[in-house]
Amino acid sequence: MTAQLPLALRWPRRQRFEYFHPGPNAATLSAVQALASETSSPWVYLHGPTGCGRTHLLMAACQASASRVQYLPLAKLDDPAVAIRGVVGVDLLALDDLGAIAGNRAAEHALFDLYNRACAEGRGMLFAADAAPSELGLELPDLRSRLAACTRFALKPLGDDERRMVLKSRAASRGIELEDAVLDWLFARYARDLGALLDLLDRLDVASLAAQRRITVPFLRGVLREAGEAGP
Repeated sequence: MTAQLPLALRWPRRQRFEYFHPGPNAATLSAVQALASETSSPWVYLHGPTGCGRTHLLMAACQASASRVQYLPLAKLDDPAVAIRGVVGVDLLALDDLGAIAGNRAAEHALFDLYNRACAEGRGMLFAADAAPSELGLELPDLRSRLAACTRFALKPLGDDERRMVLKSRAASRGIELEDAVLDWLFARYARDLGALLDLLDRLDVASLAAQRRITVPFLRGVLREAGEAGP
């Protein structure tokens, strides 16, 4: 469940800094890039709603760093306390979904100990959660105070206009023209999370090439219907 010093191809191809569209989050991106390039930079705590790019930035930092790195998706671990205590020999540690350990006494203490050890050893740490430290429900006061001492950024999702521009730009780079009518239909009926929209664009690209058809509203509806995702 962990990824340590992976080859570049092991990381998701699109979750790199060059694929992160900062919009209102330019300062956040700069702080994470600084930590990725120099682990002595201020530690960063990211928080925001689903789809705002938290995981993207954590994985991008791991991919960009020349140091020994490790990414822990706490919400997906069977025993996060064991995983946290097992972290050794890492220069930059990225911990995702911190809220998953709220109320888990063993995991909270393990993270508190790791935080102090990393600080003493000059390691770098990058945190992400859906809420600020004081709102996570952590029971260990000292852990809350340690996390609150990080440089904190509240990530803001891109607006619809920005997402439209990203989709149009990405489509144009592939020689695809996305008409406004297609985007209107898509934004009215499909998930607006940018990652999900870009994944759909990948599928549409493949499907349109296979069918030798332009991406129109009927074509889009047909692709989603075949995948069982068609809206009203």
